[in-house]
Amino acid sequence: MKRLLLAGAVVAVSLAAPSAASALNVYAATSLTNVMPEIRRDASYSFGGSHTLQLQIERGAPADLFLSAEPAEAQALYREGRCARPVTIATNKLVLIVRQGDPQHVGSVYGLRKGGLNLSIGNASVPVGEYTRRLLRRLRLTSVLSANSVSQQSNVGQVLSQVAFGGADAGFVYVTDARTQRDRIDSLSIPQWAQPAVRYQGCVVRRGGADTAGATSLLDAIRSSRGRGLLRRFGFGLPPRP
Repeated sequence: MKRLLLAGAVVAVSLAAPSAASALNVYAATSLTNVMPEIRRDASYSFGGSHTLQLQIERGAPADLFLSAEPAEAQALYREGRCARPVTIATNKLVLIVRQGDPQHVGSVYGLRKGGLNLSIGNASVPVGEYTRRLLRRLRLTSVLSANSVSQQSNVGQVLSQVAFGGADAGFVYVTDARTQRDRIDSLSIPQWAQPAVRYQGCVVRRGGADTAGATSLLDAIRSSRGRGLLRRFGFGLPPRP
């Protein structure tokens, strides 16, 4: 079962056989939506903003494995005793996307300074939003958040959809997400020196009835040669081998 958490709703798409009612429950960042079912199909996936998923786990959601797009959420659960020590599983980069053909002539990240654009970003509580703000601070471009009409989203998938389907002129997403809409958007590169360190971390959830063995097995599979190969195929960077 694959679930997408969009605007507070859960959209479920079956990936496994009907017997998957007892399948491993994986709560994972939206940007892992495409790659995780390739690593293991017979799991029940709930994809959403990492902070939202963290809050759900803290409130007793039946997660077995948590995969966050930023260390902060996994580390918070670890400090609370709600998961085992997190490990880094992948890296990523930010990119500025515009509608195909760049009809507003943004041209580059510095083109946002002209103002008057509809800009979509993640809100400050989700990893893509926090990474975006770090990036803008490094580029000394925080003024673009007041020079443009900014809409804030609860996960990276919503930012991508807004730009791809005409709801925004530009937005900041991960490179891996931009790859999925190449027929609708153009990607404008960002100076490497300004890129924040985007790190994904995974941890085995500690709760009564959790499938600890299954979660550990999947975390090992993600970090295996096959898992790393799939992550790279989908555009992710890789941490040093464990």
